[in-house]
Amino acid sequence: MKKLLTALFMLAGLHSFAQKEIAPNKWLKLFNGKDLKDWDIKITGHELNDNYGNTFRVDSGMLKVSYENYDEFKEQYGHIFYKKNFSAYLVVVEYKFTGEQVKGGPGWAYRNSGVMLHGQTAASMTKDQDFPISLEEQLLGGNGTDPRSTSNLCTPGTNVVMNGKLIKDHCISSTSKTYHGDVWVHAEALVLRDSVIKHIVEGDTVIVYNKPQMGGGNVSHPKPGLLQEGKLLTEGSISLQSESHPVAFRKVELFDLSPYINDPVKLNKILHQLQNRPGAKKAK
Repeated sequence: MKKLLTALFMLAGLHSFAQKEIAPNKWLKLFNGKDLKDWDIKITGHELNDNYGNTFRVDSGMLKVSYENYDEFKEQYGHIFYKKNFSAYLVVVEYKFTGEQVKGGPGWAYRNSGVMLHGQTAASMTKDQDFPISLEEQLLGGNGTDPRSTSNLCTPGTNVVMNGKLIKDHCISSTSKTYHGDVWVHAEALVLRDSVIKHIVEGDTVIVYNKPQMGGGNVSHPKPGLLQEGKLLTEGSISLQSESHPVAFRKVELFDLSPYINDPVKLNKILHQLQNRPGAKKAK
């Protein structure tokens, strides 16, 4: 893993690689803009793939989280999981918060969603479990006045290392700007197994951490024995959240880096090209 760290931190100094188009077959559209056939749904208090209230839906080519069929939220936290696990990748989302929070949603969940990384599978969650054991790239929208960063890190059932120190705080703020209003935001996460994870917003790296591992709390009713304190997370599911505020995703794509993970030279070249590809910085 030391080689992976060296490869990643060399990225800033790479300017002389011959430019070669990124292999298009490595990009995977997790959301195809048409349906949810490659996704599993798990909502607290409901069985696997019971899409209560049609919470997760496709509308106008977007994956939407909607509460129009809810009378009250009642802590029915939901997640929609892509059906395949990944270990090394760049995941890209473009999201926009809309409308008003559903009645009964907690104050902290105002304009709040997330991309869950290295998570457990939907099928391994219990009926009453609220959040998957995972690393959350927390997506937040502004309230119109106060600073409120996005692409923060939250850690349901996990801990991470930052600057050589084990961090047990549940949420760590990023250095991103605040995005007020119903605007599209381009967010990414670069995940390299259990070595380095970066959160990126509009082209800027806003938080970096290492050695993701199981630990801590903030997950209710997981299966006994599933949460193994200190176990490093090298792969897992990717899911999107429903936490009581409507949100739309018009892009959910992933570039698979696993073929390059054991070749630092190729990995550096691909990372350099990904960093400088068209459309990597602005949602618009």
